[in-house]
Amino acid sequence: MGTASLCSSILLFTLIFHSCLHYNAAVGTEREALEIIIGGGGGGYPPPSPSPPPPRPPPPLSSRPPPPRSPCPPPPRPPRLPLSPRPNPTLSPRPNPPSNGFVSKNIERDYHIIQRFKKLITSDPMKITKKWVGKDVCNYPGFRCATVPDHKVTALAAADFNGYHFGGRDLQLTGFLDQLPDLSVFHANSNNFTGPIPKSIGNARNLLEVLFLNNELEGCLPYEIGKLNKAVVFDVGSNKLTGPIPHSFACLKKMEILNLAVNKFYGPVPEMVCDLPRLANLSLSYNYFTQVGPECRKLIKKRILDVRMNCILDLPGQRSAADCAKFFSKKRTCPNERSLSYIPCRKGGYSSSLETSDQQSMAPAAAPITYNALKPHKLRL
Repeated sequence: MGTASLCSSILLFTLIFHSCLHYNAAVGTEREALEIIIGGGGGGYPPPSPSPPPPRPPPPLSSRPPPPRSPCPPPPRPPRLPLSPRPNPTLSPRPNPPSNGFVSKNIERDYHIIQRFKKLITSDPMKITKKWVGKDVCNYPGFRCATVPDHKVTALAAADFNGYHFGGRDLQLTGFLDQLPDLSVFHANSNNFTGPIPKSIGNARNLLEVLFLNNELEGCLPYEIGKLNKAVVFDVGSNKLTGPIPHSFACLKKMEILNLAVNKFYGPVPEMVCDLPRLANLSLSYNYFTQVGPECRKLIKKRILDVRMNCILDLPGQRSAADCAKFFSKKRTCPNERSLSYIPCRKGGYSSSLETSDQQSMAPAAAPITYNALKPHKLRL
């Protein structure tokens, strides 16, 4: 019986021991599962000595997918579109590129005008026109080029034929001077230009200096000369020009030197011409002018106006009565005489008082009667 009691005790102990082992194993398993879920122990239980591999930590920030790009502004697009048209101006600049060997369209236009004019010159004692070859007009003798300020292009700026003695059967200014709109200087002293000064001279509004001195020009002065409002020098001395001074000369506000001497001009000298603000030299000598007013007489006293050898009755140094009578014995008229009283720079255009004065002065019969009644000594010759 004692043996049976001992065996029962051992069996009971064994059962209790196995149940404890089973409980501890269950508890350890649950703790491990709990640690995996919450990322580490709780409640102060020490980790088991042979700690299993640590639980996988949450993915690091670097391995997380990048945040959406919407909060950050996208990088600027490469400036392909704005840059692509920029080279175009260099390829096709505003001033048209030289074509046909000319530096500008202005020079190309002037080249053809010069070549046409060259054909009219049949007398060229200095052989100037033989050098007018090629398309480089700017290097022709007698021509100078410059840049037009308003358009930034090269153009013909000056023609200087002084002393060249050009001649020809029909060597006229028409079709040449009036076709060179960029010219600022035209000097043609001592040549053989014939015919009238063209009305289209008013188109050459950039002219500053105009010298027709000592040529064979004929006819009356066109009123269009008054459109040359930039001109400072106008010299038609020693030609065969005639008629009254156009009243349009009152528009030449920048004129400093005005020479009409040694021609066949007649009539009264317009007061408005003597009243030009910058006038420094007005030469009207050796003509057939008949009257000067108060403003002109002031210029005579200042030695600005020269009216020697005219037909002004009360002034010294005038032509003889016989000479004046002979001149006025012939009827002298100009085409479109009314235009001679036109003043393009003034409102209304015409001045009735000046127009009447001109009409009276242009009557050819009055002067011979007056001069026939004069004695030569009263002219102080």
